[in-house]
Amino acid sequence: MRVLPFPCIRPVPAHAAEVAALPYDVFDRAEAVAYVQGRPLSFLNIDRPETQFAPDQDMYAPEVYARAAELLHERLDDGTYIADANRAYYIYELRCGAHTQTGLVGVCAIDEYEDGTIKRHELTREDKERDRIEHMRALGCQTGPIFLTYRDQPVLDIIINAAKESTPIYRFTDDEGVEQTVWEVVREDAVEAIHAMFAHVPCAYIADGHHRTASAVKVAQAMRDQARKDGTLTGKEPFNFFLSVLFPASQLAILPYNRVVADRSGLSVDELLNRVRAAGFDVIEADAAVKPETAGVVGMFTDGRWWRLAFSEALAAEVASADPVSALDVSVLQERVLAPIMGIGDVRTDPRISFVGGIRGTDELERRAGTEGVAFSMHATSIDQLLSVADADMLMPPKSTWFEPKLRSGLFIHRIAK
Repeated sequence: MRVLPFPCIRPVPAHAAEVAALPYDVFDRAEAVAYVQGRPLSFLNIDRPETQFAPDQDMYAPEVYARAAELLHERLDDGTYIADANRAYYIYELRCGAHTQTGLVGVCAIDEYEDGTIKRHELTREDKERDRIEHMRALGCQTGPIFLTYRDQPVLDIIINAAKESTPIYRFTDDEGVEQTVWEVVREDAVEAIHAMFAHVPCAYIADGHHRTASAVKVAQAMRDQARKDGTLTGKEPFNFFLSVLFPASQLAILPYNRVVADRSGLSVDELLNRVRAAGFDVIEADAAVKPETAGVVGMFTDGRWWRLAFSEALAAEVASADPVSALDVSVLQERVLAPIMGIGDVRTDPRISFVGGIRGTDELERRAGTEGVAFSMHATSIDQLLSVADADMLMPPKSTWFEPKLRSGLFIHRIAK
């Protein structure tokens, strides 16, 4: 793989904690507006520039993206951000309770996404791509790092851990209680060692950020086309690379991505239970919320009660011989329950289904389900399952993985245009 150092636009240490923000897509519009109140330096102001306008403003209008560019220039002018002239890697460590993961920030080649060296496992939506395309074009920058993973490389771990012996440029605890630490790697021998070791990594996998990646690729393709017309294309232009953070697979934590359906599709509770049994599940009423600790178990809440749905012996045998996608718990639930029983054909577009990921607990599922809905608590997809799906050139169902802790936006910006 080609993973290169780059000249980074980043906050000065005194403002790093104020700037760092959760990814733009974990907020709806109202949540984003509420979050930036009293946080003028938060990168969410730039990432979601519609927060600077009235509620009835078209959030995809050209003037909205133009405002994002204005804000970034203002932050550079007032000294909140600096533009490093040197090319560097950055080591990015996130610590949450007992969990720690350490990644390398660099830029990866667009060509390696296009040739499959960087593997994907999800479909993207054109409307979401279009938003980030316009955002990149307006800023001339990539602002949200793509979350990549790779199979562990012990020698690379040694090099990265050695670089952590230096003094960090940032260390702070964010609003979610995650300790964020960043080291800059500029020493020539360390930069060369990291670059050389990544050349031995055969491939990487997109863990999170499929839309940002696809958008970066489309922006690069357009800029390449223009450079070819101008006769200036060299292949070394910054737009040929996209901002990434790469983590060893063994360090990642995937949390459950749960489902809530707004109603029982006209079924009584007994009718629903009977149909779930007929779909291949052993159904047992539980005296407490069900939090599946193994694959092959799903919790179901409706009408104020919880049930434990376990794959029957026959269903478990069928799943054991299935392809990597069909073997996922989320796939089994979709094909056996959500589609045929609940009438949810496309989870990407059906307004009756919503999703609850990460650290939000079963109380949130119960609240959302209310008295008429149905909530399903899932066992988390494993990192090995994700890698297997991507290696098979297959695609996971939507909302299959939720990674925690989330990478913060605004700490690293990659300029792709002057």
